[in-house]
Amino acid sequence: MIAFDIAALRRIGLTTPIAARLALHDRGRPARVASVHRTVLVLHDGLREFPARPHPSLDASLAVGDWVLFHLNEQDEAWVHTLVDPLNELVRRDAHGTRQRLAANVDTALLVMGLDGDFNLRRLERYLMVARSCDVAPVIVLTKGDLVPDADTKAAQVGARLPATVPVVRAHPQEAGAADALAPWTGEGQTLVLLGTSGVGKSTLTNTLTGARQQTGGVRKGDDRGRHTTTSRSLHLCAGGACVIDTPGLRSWQPDADEDDVNAAFDDIETLAAHCRFHDCSHVEEPGCAVRGAVDADRLRNYHKLLREVRHAAATPLDRIAERARWKVLNKMARAQAKR
Repeated sequence: MIAFDIAALRRIGLTTPIAARLALHDRGRPARVASVHRTVLVLHDGLREFPARPHPSLDASLAVGDWVLFHLNEQDEAWVHTLVDPLNELVRRDAHGTRQRLAANVDTALLVMGLDGDFNLRRLERYLMVARSCDVAPVIVLTKGDLVPDADTKAAQVGARLPATVPVVRAHPQEAGAADALAPWTGEGQTLVLLGTSGVGKSTLTNTLTGARQQTGGVRKGDDRGRHTTTSRSLHLCAGGACVIDTPGLRSWQPDADEDDVNAAFDDIETLAAHCRFHDCSHVEEPGCAVRGAVDADRLRNYHKLLREVRHAAATPLDRIAERARWKVLNKMARAQAKR
């Protein structure tokens, strides 16, 4: 079993489950990945940050938040030779369907959305599904409320549309009060990841929580779209013992999820569906549906859209043909009903 400094590693998120996994290994020094570049990693061992390289024998894609084991060569260069099995990982798929690991060993995802032109409930629901699919607890953080006159109305829409079990926090990232509002999720040993589009205040919030000095920027005039000031994912330490992983802005996100993950994110629909007349009700046109009318219509449409996405990603060519035929029938029924 390797020896490690528990007090130091607790500063970078060491928990009992991680310590148990580290104890399974018999060689190397433990550290956590703080950032990933093309050929170089930055590791943190609880005392300092330092550069490292993945050993050629390491057959793994590393992400910020991973726990690893490394050794020093004769030139005092750090080489990572082992990836400790992560507790969870935040993953998306690119346009070609390839899995991309974004972060690992995360407890809470802060889903940051501006109440200005960034306001998009469908995208927020997608982020919520991604967090749930990765076994990460979501917290909604609403920013930019001081910039628009209808901030209260929009915040009320978020609360009315999402399940009551999802915490919603309004914060001004640049103010110290933001740290107080998020204190329940920034205790010792906790790891948070910030997700949202560019310009919503993720880096500013990271600076407030950790005292980091990351560059921040505003939004473009005219469309409220953010400027990309964060170009890579990075891990930062909070004074209270939590870790925060900041991420670049993401507008498109193909989730690495399945139908169960969609249903978990839309658990209100799943609960109501138990009362539908037909056990296989699709909540489109069937009589006796307990979902239609009880759930926001746009939320239900987004639910169907995300279901189609994950089914398409998992389907064989024959499955896709059958699914298209099924939806043609359902859409024809809906158009006929609308004409009555």
